[in-house]
Amino acid sequence: MSQEEKKNNPGVIGSNEADNHEETKKKKSLKSYVSIPGFSFAFIGIGVYRAWIETAFVGSFVPFPQLPFPMRDWFDIFGIAVMLVCVLLTRRIGPFYNRRAVFVICGLSTTIGTALLFVTTLVPGVDPMLMVPATLFGGIGMGLIILIWSEVYGCLNPFRVTVYYCGSIVAGALIVYALMGLKLPWLAVFATGLPLISLYMAQRSMQHIAPTDRPSPTYDIFKAPWQIFLVMALYGFAYGLIESEAYSGLFGPHSAPAVLSVALIILLLVLFRKESFDFAFIARIALPLTVIALWLLPAFDSTGSAISSACALGGYTAFTVLIMALCSNLCYRYNTSAIWLFGIERSLRLLFMLLGRATTSFAAGYELFGVSGDNLTSGLTILLVIIATMLLISQKELTGQWKESLADDKERQDALRLSNLMDHCGQLSEKHGLTARETEILRLLAQRKTVGMIERECHIANGTAKAHIRHIYQKLEIHSRKELFDMLDLSASERQ
Repeated sequence: MSQEEKKNNPGVIGSNEADNHEETKKKKSLKSYVSIPGFSFAFIGIGVYRAWIETAFVGSFVPFPQLPFPMRDWFDIFGIAVMLVCVLLTRRIGPFYNRRAVFVICGLSTTIGTALLFVTTLVPGVDPMLMVPATLFGGIGMGLIILIWSEVYGCLNPFRVTVYYCGSIVAGALIVYALMGLKLPWLAVFATGLPLISLYMAQRSMQHIAPTDRPSPTYDIFKAPWQIFLVMALYGFAYGLIESEAYSGLFGPHSAPAVLSVALIILLLVLFRKESFDFAFIARIALPLTVIALWLLPAFDSTGSAISSACALGGYTAFTVLIMALCSNLCYRYNTSAIWLFGIERSLRLLFMLLGRATTSFAAGYELFGVSGDNLTSGLTILLVIIATMLLISQKELTGQWKESLADDKERQDALRLSNLMDHCGQLSEKHGLTARETEILRLLAQRKTVGMIERECHIANGTAKAHIRHIYQKLEIHSRKELFDMLDLSASERQ
């Protein structure tokens, strides 16, 4: 029973107290399955961006004028160029979260690009070539908003990243469904405002992150995780091969039922299993779906093609969730710049998706030894995807070169448990106005460090350490470490 319950029920004793305690424990246990320290809906603002990009530029259900060049390809090319420039200038321009100019440029680019795009449809007689600058501005805004949100997610542990990103996928799909019912003028108004809402939510998200956890102007660079980049690039290429078929119907790449279903499945599994969730399971979802997609599309009729498209979207969605968790964890644990890491990963992904689309067009008219070019390309990609996935879920690779423990149960659970604990301390620090030094000591106290250990780790005198602890207790309105553990909701096993 909590301290507050004891105050409100001073006469509860004996078996009644035990029964109430057991009931409270059960409720608390159920709540712990779905609770997230410091949860804020602002973190799913990337879903608003996903709704914007589908409505305006990718798989849109809006009949924009046709151009003599593929608008989608140039949109991606401009976005790739912006992200690569940011990668090269990371030390000069990062981090983004405290640079108002980056948000202004991003907001203006997305607003201008979206407005020009809808003008070509809403205003009769307007030259459809306005879509050229629309694509340019849209690509610039797309590249910047991806990196802005990457910085936000790079401050979170894998559990929170997976929950928020899957929640964003669901939210983005629901927003698209709502927009489909609007008349064109209203759709133009809402679509133009979506990127601004997403940017506002990104700023709000960063305010919910403790200052000590926000991106640092200085960052460490270790050997680039090229295996992760390569695997995501191969999945991007495989997806690009069947992209045109995947959302040739009513739904786009961010609103298809398969995308929504896979995101919901992963979200529920992570929420209810928490630290015991095996992140490699996501790869085991992505692999069979992608293989089925690449095999069914060239082999069957329109029914098989529909199944293949759903599998392709589901497999690609699952793998993007896993890559987001992996890359964010590298930023979170090793002080790696999200601009640098995600800039490379997203650029390669978009580039290989573009190559996949080009390969589909090129191979359509060719044949080798009686086998069509489509079948040859699909077979080769299946082989590459299988090899890449096996490499990714290999325990040796995950725990070795990439310095990750997602394939090892005990290490994974310990790491996620510590990450959640540090996040909770950061939220308490921000809520109660603790200083940076007090936040550091609070996190050490939460890890059951003694005063002597805190002195050595913080290089402070005994009296100074005790003074900091006293100030922390005063600000948190508690009197002992036991009350601190109660506030942090630590289990009995974690207190020992």
